[in-house]
Amino acid sequence: MADRRLAVHAVLIPASLAVVAPFVWQIVTSLKTLSSATRVPPSLLPEGRWENYGRVFGLLPFGDQFLNTVLMAVGRTAGQVLFCSMAAYAFARLRFPLKNVIFGVFLSVLMVPPQLFVIPQYQIMSSLGWLNSLQALIVPGLFSAFGVFLLRQFFLSLPAELEEAARLDGAGPVRIYWSVMLPLARPGLVALAVLTLLWSWNDLFWPLVVNTDPEKMTLSAGLASLQGQFQTDYPVLMAGSLLASLPVITVFVFLQRQFIQGIAHTGIKG
Repeated sequence: MADRRLAVHAVLIPASLAVVAPFVWQIVTSLKTLSSATRVPPSLLPEGRWENYGRVFGLLPFGDQFLNTVLMAVGRTAGQVLFCSMAAYAFARLRFPLKNVIFGVFLSVLMVPPQLFVIPQYQIMSSLGWLNSLQALIVPGLFSAFGVFLLRQFFLSLPAELEEAARLDGAGPVRIYWSVMLPLARPGLVALAVLTLLWSWNDLFWPLVVNTDPEKMTLSAGLASLQGQFQTDYPVLMAGSLLASLPVITVFVFLQRQFIQGIAHTGIKG
């Protein structure tokens, strides 16, 4: 047993160092000058250039972009938790004609590259007059086929006896969904919420397409504008990236147990 634990730790420790190394390098680079950051061979010691963090706020409307990112991520996450859970409960527990066929159509969306939806979605946003607006960032991400699939599998793993007992007490489908199934599906909802939050926070392509005003951009799009055509100030870019990463890292640290539990309990039942 001791040899087995030693072998496991011998694998996990280098793997952990490999995961942490990019974050350490990001912090070290953010505290250097541009000449030190581009020096060959590279220096492994920071130089205490804390002014790089101040320059981020001078080059970008960081506060506006941070607020836009928070509102987009929270709006998308809340929408997916609500709408995907409703659809998932219907596909998992309710009976209606062509249920499996309709669910198969939902899953077929996962096989289509998301880039194919960019032009139609942009035309819709343009026709609604939503370009350079917050709703253009939020509305297209309020629903996902992946979220429906994830929560459907979780609902299928819940015991049917609880639903039958609620039905005998006179509860309808809406009451059962809201009062019985949603509390039991909390780990799955947390897993979907964390995944959606990470995806929304890191989304770059769609915010770059739909919003061109710097004050309406998200952090990912704003940081991308710091990359010049001929030269990039890497210390400032790393400082901005670190500031943008801290909120989602904090959220994951606090919710990692529920996230892992939700993924583990999702199952493969169909």
